[in-house]
Amino acid sequence: MSIRQDTNTLTVTNEVSLWQTLTNLFKLRIVSLLLFAAVGGAFLGAAGRPGLLDMLVLLVTGGLSAAGASALNQYIERDSDGDMKRTRQRPLVTGHIQHPEYVLWIALAMILLPVAAVWPFNPELGFFLLLGAMIYVGVYTIWLKPRTMLNIVIGGAAGSCAVLSGGAAVGAWNDPGVLALAAIVFLWTPTHFWALAILYRDDYIASNTPMLPAQTSARTSAIWGFVHAIGLAILAIALGADSALGLLYFVPAALMTLYFLMHSLRLIFVPTRKQALKLFLTSNLYLAVIILFVCISSVAGY
Repeated sequence: MSIRQDTNTLTVTNEVSLWQTLTNLFKLRIVSLLLFAAVGGAFLGAAGRPGLLDMLVLLVTGGLSAAGASALNQYIERDSDGDMKRTRQRPLVTGHIQHPEYVLWIALAMILLPVAAVWPFNPELGFFLLLGAMIYVGVYTIWLKPRTMLNIVIGGAAGSCAVLSGGAAVGAWNDPGVLALAAIVFLWTPTHFWALAILYRDDYIASNTPMLPAQTSARTSAIWGFVHAIGLAILAIALGADSALGLLYFVPAALMTLYFLMHSLRLIFVPTRKQALKLFLTSNLYLAVIILFVCISSVAGY
C-alpha cells in the first residue's frame, strides 16, 4: 500500500521521490540544454558578457516555458508513451501523478505567464518563448510526429527558438551570428535525434510512431543524418568568421566538427545500436562544445 504525499496541486506516491517525478515530467535535462543554447545566443548577441538582469530574465522565463512545453508534450503523449520501453516510466504513464488534468493547466500557465510577463518590455523575447513552445507542442507533438517520418526536421526549430530568445534577451535576435547559431541547432537536431531513434527503433515501431528509423533502415537514416551533419559542419565553421568570435572558438569548433562528422559517417557503414549510441553521445558533446566556446570566445574577444 503506497503512502501519498500531497503538494498544492499534484499527488505523487512515496515510491518515487517528488524531485525525480518533477525531473521526468518537466524533462529538466532537456530544459538545461535549451537554456544553455539560449545563453549561447545571449553571449553572441551581446558580443561579450550579457547584463546580469537580462540573463536572469532569460533563464527564469526560458526555463519555465521550456519546462511547461515539456510537461504539455507528456500530457498529450501519455497514452502512446505507455507503448514504449523508453517512456513508459514517465510519471503520467505510471500513475505517480494522481491528477494528470492538473498538469495540463500548470503547463499552460508555465508557458503563458512568462510570455505575458516579458511582453510589455521585450516583446521579441516573449514572441520566441511562445513560438518555441508552439512549435514543440503544436507543430511537432500534435501535427508532425504522428504523421510524417521527417517530423523532427521541422520540430528542431523549437531548439532554434531557444537561441533566438537568448539573442532577443539582449536586443539582438537578428544578429547574423545569432541566426547562424540558431540554424546550427536546427541542423543538429535531426542527426542527434535520429541516432537516438535508431537505438530505440523497436519502441517507435511498437507505438506506431513514424520516426525515420522506424520507417526506413538504420543505414538510410544514418545517410539522412550525415547530410544534415554536413550542413551543420559548414555553418559551425563559418560561424568562426563572426566579428564577436575568434580562434578561441574556431579551433575547438573545427576539431569537434571533424570528430562529429567521423561518428556520423561511421554510422552509415556500421549501422548498429552501439554506434548510434556513440553518435548520440557525441552529438551532445559537440553542441555543448560549440556553445561553450561561443561564450568563451565572445567574452575573450579572440
